[in-house]
Amino acid sequence: MPDEDPRPARRWPLWRFGSGPAVARLYARSFAVISVVAWLSLGVQVRVLIGSRGLLPAAALVEAARADPDVSVLDLPSIFWWVHGDAALVAGVVAGVLLSAAALLGVRRRLCFALSTALYLSYAAVARDFLSFQWDNLLLECGLLAAFLPTDRPAPLAHFLFRAVLFKLYFESGIAKWQSPLHDWQDGSAMTLYYETAPLPTALAFFAHHLPAAWHHFESRATLVLELVIPFAIFGPRPARLFAAGAFTLFQIINVATANYGFFCYLALALHLFLLDDGDVERARAWLAARLPGHFSGALATLGRWERPLRTATAPMRWYLRWPARVGAAAFLLVSLLEALWNFTEPGPLVEQTRVVLELEGRFRLINTYHLFAGITRERIEPEFQTLAPGAAPDDDAAWVPQHLRHKAGDIHRRPDFVAPHQPRVDFQLWFYGLRFQRREPAYVATLVERMCEDPAAVQPLFRSPLPHDAAAVRIVYWQYWFASAAERRATGAWWRRARLGQTRPIPCPHP
Repeated sequence: MPDEDPRPARRWPLWRFGSGPAVARLYARSFAVISVVAWLSLGVQVRVLIGSRGLLPAAALVEAARADPDVSVLDLPSIFWWVHGDAALVAGVVAGVLLSAAALLGVRRRLCFALSTALYLSYAAVARDFLSFQWDNLLLECGLLAAFLPTDRPAPLAHFLFRAVLFKLYFESGIAKWQSPLHDWQDGSAMTLYYETAPLPTALAFFAHHLPAAWHHFESRATLVLELVIPFAIFGPRPARLFAAGAFTLFQIINVATANYGFFCYLALALHLFLLDDGDVERARAWLAARLPGHFSGALATLGRWERPLRTATAPMRWYLRWPARVGAAAFLLVSLLEALWNFTEPGPLVEQTRVVLELEGRFRLINTYHLFAGITRERIEPEFQTLAPGAAPDDDAAWVPQHLRHKAGDIHRRPDFVAPHQPRVDFQLWFYGLRFQRREPAYVATLVERMCEDPAAVQPLFRSPLPHDAAAVRIVYWQYWFASAAERRATGAWWRRARLGQTRPIPCPHP
């Protein structure tokens, strides 16, 4: 008989991912906290956004959709198709908070994530502009996968899909930057403008902006490396994954420090957990336990009181569960690939055939593409709302009173604030309006002006100072903003300098 081959049989993959129940539990708790924050952030502004006296009333949208015989609930997938009053909007937020809190405590976690995600989709469908951000899509996509993530046993397939989402988040954003028609990431100029023109910068962005131009050019090109090269380490052996986790985490910490992107950076940080092994989590837990006071350790231990205990010997998944899971994972990856081809390439005939499927999936926003900061805005243009007192002359510029939103640049001496993980969605959305102010104002801006005239109490939460209840007119003045120089900051205390670009005609307020 021939001698046996002494070499061990090769296996695929060539290395194993060590993430298991410990990583899954840590991620699930992190995601539950982020979900609670997302719900609370939405809750404090849901009425002013989509309430009956809000800027884009959900009821008006739903009633118009239901009156159209060609529109069904599949076109507007929302529980508010059937009930859409203000009480229902508030009750839904309360339900979302309770579901996320229950998931944090380990109570029927996967069911809670499924229900919370479906409920958040209901708001995203009717809120239109205000819940249209890529991090809202990311929350929905992660919520979908969290509903299939066991925390009491290894689940390699579920963990692989989370890594795929992390890969999409960075690599697709890198492709978008590489394809920027301005070539600003390739020539290094992107980061020379980024800190100054970000939608809601923090005070630290002021200091980052004044770093040397050579550093900004390095940042720009380093970002391309981070998003186009390092993501492949997501699927590599442990040393490569730990390097990627460190690089991505540093990147997100800088984002957190210099700009307000709501819960996005924290959600990205939570996804980094899937780059760790269970052993890494256990070592970190032991290190913290040795240094935290005893009552903190006890409080952390109670979080999982209602969780199922970890299974020491896991039986193989039964065939009637294993194959549907594989088919579902394959469908998730296939749709992700088709969406990427549709968004980043010239779609060929084969991809064109999938248009109907992609359009249907797009309504549910559960599988997405990401293209964060494909091109950096060259200018920062801010709309400023002003009111005119009764009897004042409209042509007297000094008679107009600026009404500053809570988190916009506004007064040049006001320090840029730190508001994340809360996202003030009107303030954020107005940044996009400023970029296109020459065009007709979007519906929510027209409604905001109308409310300032006729129902200022309805939009008062958006503004720093009390709105007048008897304004004779409202107008919008457009300003271009730049960060002040370091010398100007020391001499005058100003964080910004600005120049006036134009204004709307006075919009009379129809008082009886």
